[in-house]
Formats: sequence, structure tokens, C-alpha cells
Amino acid sequence: MEERQIMGSNLPEAKQPADRTDQMSFLEHLEELRWRIIKGLIGIVVGVIIAAIFSDFVIDKVLLGPTKADFFMYEYLRVDSIDLTLQSRKLPGQFFTYWGMLFVSGFIIGSPLFIYQMWAFIEPALETREKWKTLVSAFFISLFFTLGVSFGYFILVPFALQFFANFTISDLGIVRNDFDINEYFSSLAMWVISCGVIFQVPIISYALSKAGFLTPDFLKKYRRHALIVSLVMAALLTPPDPVSQILIAIPLAFLYEFSIVVSRFAVKRREKELKEAFGDTEAQA
Repeated sequence: MEERQIMGSNLPEAKQPADRTDQMSFLEHLEELRWRIIKGLIGIVVGVIIAAIFSDFVIDKVLLGPTKADFFMYEYLRVDSIDLTLQSRKLPGQFFTYWGMLFVSGFIIGSPLFIYQMWAFIEPALETREKWKTLVSAFFISLFFTLGVSFGYFILVPFALQFFANFTISDLGIVRNDFDINEYFSSLAMWVISCGVIFQVPIISYALSKAGFLTPDFLKKYRRHALIVSLVMAALLTPPDPVSQILIAIPLAFLYEFSIVVSRFAVKRREKELKEAFGDTEAQA
């Protein structure tokens, strides 16, 4: 009984939980998760409204921009570009594309709030209760997601589109590359969102290292395996073009190396916090 008091109530005030998260029941956790999801979805709805207000710009400049040969990234990437011909082969094709564009754009715009709400629910399990730390964590998650989305849109999409637009099985010109608008939008959204998720590798590394499930030595040990995985992922995300695959694999390899640095930082912070916690406990004892 005395030991329990020493380990609990006699800890310094700074070490006491700032809320009652630890005492919440399972149903209370579900209720909190429900409200977190609702608040996060509000951010996405606001993003959809913003995308709808600027729908002309989003459609003409963002969604359809890479289909034009004069898209500015083709000049920077030195890609031989041609205009893509899009067709709507289904009766509601353009209708579904329009609303799909609004949803994906709204998700990207409202993702910071959604990410914050989800992380605010998860982070107390990592022994972080200060609100400013949650804000900082959500900021970096949103930052890397935005970097990934930007990389996918400005780098991956131009290479992939022009590869498929210029690829032909015969030089006779019998088969023409006319793309369905729904397939085009689905591929565009998949490439962009996938890159946003892949760029979360450093964040995942930090969270697992902070929780004690990952170490920088483990990441160093499997560095070569990670390089192979990066090449495989680049091959899956890009057309079968060696140049574009290498262009995608390089950032993935860089993210892995950066994750090692992040893991080392997280482990040091974890060790420091554990020493401070045990030091305060011994002092109270």
C-alpha cells in the first residue's frame, strides 16, 4: 500500500496527469473518439466548401493542369510532354469526378484539423499530455503529409502521366491513348495520397521509438532491406520507367535515413524522461 502511494500520489505535481484520460472507461474512450472524429470531419467539410468555392481553379489548374503539355513542371523536369485527351465514357462520369475532386481536395485542405483531432486522441498513450506538444506533433504530421502530397503531384504525376500518354504497343498509330476521366482522377488521387502517407515514415519512426518499440540500431541493421523496399515501392507507384523509379526511390531512401536520426532523438528523449521519472520517485521514497 505504501509502495503504491509512493509510485502514484507522491509524485511531483508536474508528473501528475493533466486530465482524467487514464481513468476513462472503455465507453468513455469510444465517446471521446466519436467526438474527435466528428470535429475532424468538420475540418474536411470546411475544406470541401473551400474547394467548391474555388472549383473552377481547382479543376482547370490543379486537376486538369498535368494533362496540358504546357504544365510548368514539365519544363523543370525536362519531360517531353504532349496534351492528354480525356473522355467521359459513363453517363455520370464527369459528375462523379467533380464530387470526387471536391472530396479529395477538401480532405487535403482539412487534413491538419483531422490529423490534430486523431493525434490528440492517440498521444496520451505515449505519455504526452501537454497540449502544446500535441499541436507540435500535429504540425509535423501535417507538414510531412503536405510534403508528400506536393511530391506526388509535382514530381510523380508528371512522369507517370507522360509515360502512359506516350506509351504505345505499335508504331502504326492504330491505337490511340484516350483516357477515361474517372480513371485519370482515380490514378491522380491514388498517387498523391499514397505519397502523403509514405512521407509519414519519420513520424511513425518517432512514435514507435518514443514508445520503446523501435531503436536506431534496428533501423541501421535493416538499411539494405529498406533500400530494396524503397525500390519495390517506387516500382509500384511509378510506370516501368527506370528514371522515374529512381527519382521516387531516392526520396524514400532519404526518408528512411532521416527516420534513423528521428529515432535516435526520440530514444534519447525517452531515456531522459525515464531517468527524470525514476529520479523523482527515488527522491520521494
